[in-house]
Amino acid sequence: MSKVSATRTPKKDATGGLPRWNLKDLYSGPDAPALNADLERAEKEAKKFRAAYEGQLARLDGKGLGGAIARYEKLAERLQRIMSYAHLRYVTDLSNPRTGAYFQTMQERVTRISTGTVFFSLELNRIPDKRLKRQLKHPKAAHYESWIRDNRVFRPHQLSDELEKLLHEKYVAGRGAWTRLFEETMADLRFTVDGWKGARAMTLSDTLNLLSNKDAKVRKRAARALRNGLSEKMRVLTLITNTLAKDKEIEDQWRHYPRPVSQRNLANLIEDEVVDALVEAVRSSYGRLSHRYYRLKAKWFGVKKLNSWDRNAPLPDDSDRFYTWREARELVLSAYGRFAPEMSEIAGRFFAKGWIDAPPFPGKASGAFCHSTVPSVHPYVLLNFHGRARDVMTLAHELGHGVHQVLAAPKGALMSDTPLTLAETASVFGEMLTFQAMLAGEKNAKRRHILLAGKVEDMMNTVVRQIAFHQFETRVHAERPKGELSAERLGEIWMAVQKESLGPAFRYDDDYRHFWSYIPHFLHTPFYVYAYAFGDCLVNSLYDVFRNGHPRFQAKYFEMLKAGGTLRHKELLKPFGLDASDPKFWKRGLDVISGFIDELEAGR
Repeated sequence: MSKVSATRTPKKDATGGLPRWNLKDLYSGPDAPALNADLERAEKEAKKFRAAYEGQLARLDGKGLGGAIARYEKLAERLQRIMSYAHLRYVTDLSNPRTGAYFQTMQERVTRISTGTVFFSLELNRIPDKRLKRQLKHPKAAHYESWIRDNRVFRPHQLSDELEKLLHEKYVAGRGAWTRLFEETMADLRFTVDGWKGARAMTLSDTLNLLSNKDAKVRKRAARALRNGLSEKMRVLTLITNTLAKDKEIEDQWRHYPRPVSQRNLANLIEDEVVDALVEAVRSSYGRLSHRYYRLKAKWFGVKKLNSWDRNAPLPDDSDRFYTWREARELVLSAYGRFAPEMSEIAGRFFAKGWIDAPPFPGKASGAFCHSTVPSVHPYVLLNFHGRARDVMTLAHELGHGVHQVLAAPKGALMSDTPLTLAETASVFGEMLTFQAMLAGEKNAKRRHILLAGKVEDMMNTVVRQIAFHQFETRVHAERPKGELSAERLGEIWMAVQKESLGPAFRYDDDYRHFWSYIPHFLHTPFYVYAYAFGDCLVNSLYDVFRNGHPRFQAKYFEMLKAGGTLRHKELLKPFGLDASDPKFWKRGLDVISGFIDELEAGR
């Protein structure tokens, strides 16, 4: 998944024939015999699996437990393959009721099948520690030790089997339905930007794109159009936000999570104090990072204060260059190749084999992501490519995810996925490699200055903006138990965290008040956003280690990616001499950003 960013629609000849992905490696079509056969096999296997193992896990020897988990993994992969196909069809056609109905139907069928296997992880967590220790002595069970360990962190928050089954089965008519409503609402929204191409109705992606237009009047009109369009749907967007926040509050109370962020931290396999240290380190650095940079930007623009719609504006001397798809591909693959040929070769498959969907168009999900699907197939990348430098960085970001997922795939369906914090490491590292390659190849001082400023702005979006998002979520979830939050109150919280994070160099007006409402991460995956800041700071430290000639860095980096979800952050970072639990770790990462701003201040 990628951070939400603003880009711009390219000239017609700037991007050429952008690729659409080919989903036939999953299934040949929505009514494919293979898909229907997988549904039938999964349904039969789930019933056999439950009959064989329910109530029996603690009685199995190590070989038997390992065999049971292997059967569970195979079933889980089959169901995930079906849902991956349905989801990837859906996100490129959100405005089509038939596509939405198909996605919902598949979700309901898969949920009904998987409800019969909910007992497995619950019962696994109830095996006494001493008994499990004996079972894990057998190689078949020991193979899954990291997956068992990661599941058992949720033991204190586990409910009764009946309640867990109820929550699992109700998801499609609860949280899943509300997030679907959000996606389809945003896909159907159209924004009219006065004076832009005949004031035609534009999608969210295209309108956000104009916030980085060279013309200040266009940026202002785009901001007004966003405000007007979001305002039209503010009642339903406020309702969705309140409902999902309340849903989370209820479940958190039943599970006895101490804080709204606690479940996400457990899922990320990271300690609360590490996340708190990250958040505090970034917030305490606002002055030397975002406040300082945006003062510089205001100076370059010759104004005392920037408008909120100028945050991603190109610099006055920026040529506003467009990149063709071919140029973007070559930039990323060559940067990856200079780091490690294998990295470029893996990323190259995405272009050669139809694993990317790049053109923006009505009904397509905005933003970008890389979906891992299942280890037996391959990942798919979704982009909205507009031909800007930021789009090149987004391509590098998502392909970083893709390379990671390909390398981790041999770990299997249960152990290839990584926590969000570590998943963002490979993507942000891919961005850094591409940026450094672009910077090294640029000899013109003015252009280097523009590239460096662009990278700093990306870092502001990845670190400062995402921690501000985290603060927004924290405050919303803290206030929701007291009653439903009005659109006005949500806007007040949004404006407060934005002013704190962006600083006094901006002039804020009501056009910006509703911009919280289009951020999908708040609804899809609450408290996801700090993972971007974690990944950026981690990568800054990693790249610093690489730049200083750390022995066998590339080999160690690939070993880290190949580990998938089997190792935790301390184990993964130890070979590089890094420790995320050390407060100095975050300072080291933030110092890299501060150093870039030093260069910009000095005019180098």
